[in-house]
Amino acid sequence: MSKKKIVIGMSGGVDSSVAAWMLKEQGYEVIGLFMKNWEDDDDSEFCSSRQDWIDAASVADVIGVDIEAVNFSAEYKDRVFAEFLREYQAGRTPNPDVLCNAEIKFKAFLDHAMTLGADLIATGHYARVRENGGSFELLKAVDATKDQSYFLHRLNQAQLSKTLFPLGEIAKTEVRKIAAKLQLPNATKKDSTGICFIGERPFREFLNRYLSYQPGPIKTDDGKTVGQHVGLSFYTLGQRKGIGIGGMKAYKNADGTSDAWYVARKDIENNTLYIVQGHAHPWLLSPALLAADASWVAGKAPAPSALSAKTRYRQADVDCMIGEARDGNFALRFSDAQWAVTPGQSAVLYQGDVCLGGGIINSASDR
Repeated sequence: MSKKKIVIGMSGGVDSSVAAWMLKEQGYEVIGLFMKNWEDDDDSEFCSSRQDWIDAASVADVIGVDIEAVNFSAEYKDRVFAEFLREYQAGRTPNPDVLCNAEIKFKAFLDHAMTLGADLIATGHYARVRENGGSFELLKAVDATKDQSYFLHRLNQAQLSKTLFPLGEIAKTEVRKIAAKLQLPNATKKDSTGICFIGERPFREFLNRYLSYQPGPIKTDDGKTVGQHVGLSFYTLGQRKGIGIGGMKAYKNADGTSDAWYVARKDIENNTLYIVQGHAHPWLLSPALLAADASWVAGKAPAPSALSAKTRYRQADVDCMIGEARDGNFALRFSDAQWAVTPGQSAVLYQGDVCLGGGIINSASDR
């Protein structure tokens, strides 16, 4: 019987490298695929794609698997980056990694892998897939500190049925140990952070190249104008640093200390940014939200029930009730008001370790 052929996305990072080695050890015929998703300025100091390709090819050589590079930058620009810009222009804060997984890594990449004769695909994400009664469930990773199911919540049955996540059952510390033991050339490489196409570059400077923007007033919750913003697109709810009100006198607490200022609201119609003082200000707390563009792992929305949710990555799950989902829209009500619920981010629902799917936050409610 011939070995199953599996195509794994190899980014040049330690996670996907160890995942590729694990699959080979498990007896699969493994082919590595390096995805190039961005090329506008990949010769700049901020874009690491050339080094990443060298690292991925070096690892493939060490572990003894074939690797090829494929350029998805046109698809990425069309399906992910254009939407990213649209959302920012509308004053929202999108999460391009969620869209990248749905549109590139598990669509364009999956399609390409199938043309190579693959039986399955794999990535170095920390998550798990479980078959249950003929359908497929997306589960959190065993290593809760690295779980990436939040970014994968838009995957569907067809995609999950073809996907393996080799790292789902092991801890990140174990991955580093394996990489060191195998003497992989990237064993000590730092994990990538930030948005894939922005890398470590200054974010505002990057957005400046693509967006039109209009300066406007910064106001406090009592309507007092205290400064000028550089364009609503450059701010996100809950932001504390870089607001541009340095030197502004803060209201003192009884003990003489003063609380920090936070971005609390964006009035798009009047091009006004509202800031409030204090982490626990009521404008920063939302007991409910409305979401749209829902995607459900099982192919249908969960019935109105008690579940848990995340409204941002790295947030602990919080108890919530989901109302009736219609036309891709749903409402959540939380047992405890949530801090800085941000339009454009994803609200992702869980039942224990099972990720059910989610949608894009449209608005938060303070009622």
